[in-house]
Amino acid sequence: MTADGPWTMPERTDRPTTLPPGCEPACPGCRHRTLAASESLAQKAAHLERTLSAWADRLAPVLPAPARLGYRERVSLNASWQASLCWRFGLVRHRDRKDEFIAVPDCPVHAPAVNRALAELGRVLPPPPGFPLAFVAVSGRQLTLIVKARTSETPWAKALAPKLKDLGFEGLWLHCHPAAGRRLFGRSGWTLVWGEPRSRDRHGSLYGPTAFSQAQPELHADALSAMHRHLGPGPGTLFVDLYCGTGKSLAAAAASGAAAVGVELSGEAVACAQENAPGALLLRGACSLRRPQLDSFIAERPGLRLLLAMNPPRSGLEPQVRSWVARLAPERAAYLSCSAGTLARDLGELEAAGLRVERILSYDFFPLTHHVEALALLSRAA
Repeated sequence: MTADGPWTMPERTDRPTTLPPGCEPACPGCRHRTLAASESLAQKAAHLERTLSAWADRLAPVLPAPARLGYRERVSLNASWQASLCWRFGLVRHRDRKDEFIAVPDCPVHAPAVNRALAELGRVLPPPPGFPLAFVAVSGRQLTLIVKARTSETPWAKALAPKLKDLGFEGLWLHCHPAAGRRLFGRSGWTLVWGEPRSRDRHGSLYGPTAFSQAQPELHADALSAMHRHLGPGPGTLFVDLYCGTGKSLAAAAASGAAAVGVELSGEAVACAQENAPGALLLRGACSLRRPQLDSFIAERPGLRLLLAMNPPRSGLEPQVRSWVARLAPERAAYLSCSAGTLARDLGELEAAGLRVERILSYDFFPLTHHVEALALLSRAA
């Protein structure tokens, strides 16, 4: 069931018979790349209905993305040197206890500027061992080269910078990180090789080379709009934003006249949020460790209607945060999740504590993949 009645499988009139042009057959990156858009959405809807079955009567159909190809402006790729091909960029698949590198030179999911930038990097960057490049990370108009070394020279920057500028990039970083692996970024070793250290997205929000941003700006804007319509921040309200990122939702709440406070672990995201939401208080650190400061902020403003926004990582709310939210008992809450499993776990505990799920909206933030985003809108039970 969905909010609009039982789900029926659409006709598969647009199912592709081959992979999208440019797809590497061995690439494990997009599980749904051989499915038609309707079939992919049907599978995602079915997954949500199974996992969020307790709220199936309040679950809306998955809102499709405006673009299925060429939408990824934020990617992280492994780098591999081959003497005959220069630098190549792609994914590593673990098979039979071995790592297999799979190059994706013309990935159809990447934005065209990303693919063209990778091609330029492959031609211009020097080989190892002098330049031990391990990863490339693209964050919108900010590009980072991650090398497994404590120091590295940049004679190649003069040739590369004008090419990146022509492609619309605004900043090029060198990150020397000898321990780079599952964690790409470290605190030190950062050098801005060329350009500006920050950029602004199409909605005017400031971001840097490591701060997380959603892959579909239009869908994200729709989700934020739905969140704020439900929460209704304004004068006489207190808006608490957990895992606030670069402060998009926090900025709207502060601009509405709400007393706003956000918590975020990433130092770069906090620095951007301070500029994006100048009227809000920003607390850096894990949400589970910033509960005392949040309690003080709330206690100092008695009588305000309490509103709560949450956008945690895939692991969901930490146990301490779940219990804190239950004790807090906000008048309204909104929870944006990239994992239906952890969302179901957290919603069950929050409902047991007195919150009620009013509606769950869902979004196809990552077309061609099996991932789906869900936005739960909650209110304090009568």
